[in-house]
Amino acid sequence: MKKNTFLFFFSFLSSIIPAFSQFTNVLISDQNSPQEISIRINPKNPSQVVAGANLNNVYNSNDGGITWNIGILTEPTYGVWGDPIIFTDTAGAYYYSHLSNPASGNWIDRIVFQKSLDGGATWSSGTYTGLNGSKAQDKEAVIVNSVTNEIYVTWTQFDNYGSSSPLDSSVILFSKSADAGATWSTPVRINAEAGNCVDSDSTMEGAIPMIGPTGEIYVIWTGPNGLVFNKSLDNGITWLPHELPIISTPGGWDYNISGLQRCNGLPQAICDLSPGPNYGTIYINWTDQRNGTTDTDVWLLKSTDGGTTWSSPVRVNDDMPGKQQFLTWMDIDPTNGYIYCVFYDRRNYPVTSQQTDVYLARSVDGGNSFTNFKINDNSFVPSPSIFFGDYIGISAYNNMVRPAWMQYAGGLSVWTALVDGVTLSMDEPMRNNYSPVLQQNSPNPFQENTWIKFDLKKTGTVDLIVYDILGNKVATLYENEKFPEGNFDYIFNASAYNLNQGIYYYSLRCDEYRVTKKMIVY
Repeated sequence: MKKNTFLFFFSFLSSIIPAFSQFTNVLISDQNSPQEISIRINPKNPSQVVAGANLNNVYNSNDGGITWNIGILTEPTYGVWGDPIIFTDTAGAYYYSHLSNPASGNWIDRIVFQKSLDGGATWSSGTYTGLNGSKAQDKEAVIVNSVTNEIYVTWTQFDNYGSSSPLDSSVILFSKSADAGATWSTPVRINAEAGNCVDSDSTMEGAIPMIGPTGEIYVIWTGPNGLVFNKSLDNGITWLPHELPIISTPGGWDYNISGLQRCNGLPQAICDLSPGPNYGTIYINWTDQRNGTTDTDVWLLKSTDGGTTWSSPVRVNDDMPGKQQFLTWMDIDPTNGYIYCVFYDRRNYPVTSQQTDVYLARSVDGGNSFTNFKINDNSFVPSPSIFFGDYIGISAYNNMVRPAWMQYAGGLSVWTALVDGVTLSMDEPMRNNYSPVLQQNSPNPFQENTWIKFDLKKTGTVDLIVYDILGNKVATLYENEKFPEGNFDYIFNASAYNLNQGIYYYSLRCDEYRVTKKMIVY
């Protein structure tokens, strides 16, 4: 594997400082035309982060996503053919699930699983489920039962992929492994109503499994009837006789976005099993064009009764109507229940523009409201001649958040951002006349000394803390100190705190308000 190291040279920083977002962006790879990125933080060792991208790219980091090893996943018997999903089991082992292209067999004729016991550095030979003659097995999703370590997978089976014949259909299948992916159960069909095989709005696609609070298995997917739901209360042996409708998706799940070769609104779904106040709540995140073909939006709805009833959808993107948001993905921090959604966004540009940014939205109140943050340093314009993939990724654990997305600049690349839910004031309340003002430090970048200035609109208790890019506290300037209303400044000396060259954050908290800025030491 080849090492891709993110170095903080001053000459490099000087050239890109004007483009910086609040969040440090890290290039994972620009090799081998990567798209459809999946990423996962290891809860057993959060410094380990693994990602995969079409068709056969694999990346691993041992420092929380700052630097990455770049590799190619191989499977000599079954092949590797995209739709990567990266996940971990209860022991901290990584798995890379994907489609197949066997030397002897049929294209995408099974779902393959390869396992890593060393944080994604090396991978086992594959095991598989779903082989059914020449039928195509597509678009898998996976969840692990944190109590039993059983692995559950759902996907779409096509009788004849791409066929418009009424004799060919698509169905949703379920399989499980009770031995850490060594063997798999015989697949079970869990949908009553079949779809066609065109791979568009009338096809059954995007099946996502979840684990409920007492071991229930929930599955949602989309098709001609919008989002639908099924569940099993006996570990996947039996299912409801007919899937239950959730909500229609006007415009369907297969829609057009200018500049993209293909785009879809396939869902992501998670059941909150955190110790937070929304334990057991099911969340579904998707995009659709209910507000028109030039106003695609990101949505979230939830069920607090095991899928019996569902809330009204909440609009996740918080811009004014009329712009495009698309290709969303979601995760829940299992330590606190905070919801994170990542998506592409064109809110900052004219309606006719194809200029694209990446946004992160977070909810700390169970999906009732979201705060949005732009997370990419550099916007981009996709090319309609380049397949961009059908999804992006995000992983969250203990306030460590790693979104992952594709960009285009003459070629495809995949990126992440180093996001920390504590230090980056993502739960900052609505600004008002009493909110403190934190100025950008000056000079910035700096080598020795810099001025940090802030304005207080009222008397309050102040913390002024400096953090590194992983959210570790490296300097406490003020802590729990009483300040009157007024303007204040602090001369910060990097050498006094033994700070090396790099990117840092300084965060001002005054009572219920918090503001954070980025600064650079060279």
